[in-house]
Amino acid sequence: MSGDRARWLVTPGEELRLRDRDPADTSGAPGGKDDTRATFEALAEELLGLQERLYAESAQSLLVVLQAMDGGGKDGTIKHAFRGLNPQGVQVSTFKAPSADELAHDFLWRVHRATPARGLIGIFNRSHYEDVLVVRVHELVPEPVWRARYAHINHFEALLGEDSRTRVVKLFLHISREEQAERLRERLERPDKRWKFRRGDLVERERWDDYMAAYEEAMASTSTERAPWYVVPADHKWYRNWAVSRILIETLDELDPQYPSEEPGLDQIVIR
Repeated sequence: MSGDRARWLVTPGEELRLRDRDPADTSGAPGGKDDTRATFEALAEELLGLQERLYAESAQSLLVVLQAMDGGGKDGTIKHAFRGLNPQGVQVSTFKAPSADELAHDFLWRVHRATPARGLIGIFNRSHYEDVLVVRVHELVPEPVWRARYAHINHFEALLGEDSRTRVVKLFLHISREEQAERLRERLERPDKRWKFRRGDLVERERWDDYMAAYEEAMASTSTERAPWYVVPADHKWYRNWAVSRILIETLDELDPQYPSEEPGLDQIVIR
């Protein structure tokens, strides 16, 4: 894999160690904060052009999975990295605690229904990976159950690629424990962000190491050539937004969507 995205890739088969991935890394950026942010408009235009071709072609789709610890920046990434796209070609799905109806089905049932149709970019704010993360950390199901889900997920994502021509790109927004503390404090201190604070965030924070272990194994077990994981350094929001934009652009470039062929004889039409 070439391009900027290779630096953040979880190589299939890799024994991932998140402590070896610096969440404050800014390598590869066009410059510092201001210089990098100055490139955002051009990146947005490039991404929009690729989205327009994907939508017009209507033969393949892109599914972007966002995972992070609380405060990791999933909402901010959606707000900034996808800002310039045509809304009619984007769908965002958020997965919270499953309902009774959803629990009565297999863990992928509610997720499969939300995958993007051909021509669309789908964004999952949290995803089916909660069923190998939260359920593991909180021991909601026995280990043989959640461990078997790695294979189910790989088969599911392969199905999306082969049957629906949906490319799956999975992004772990990697922040440090210290940066999370700063962001949680900000939620408490700012009236416009206080609504996002949940006491449960602090309970999850106490299990930081357990979550890191769960993320490491989940990503190492499910990063594949057609559905790769990327560990995006996210302590610096400007770098996170640039990195996500680069990953999306390079992925869509690889998909190379094309405008459909025009109707024959259009050159002979005269509109009076």
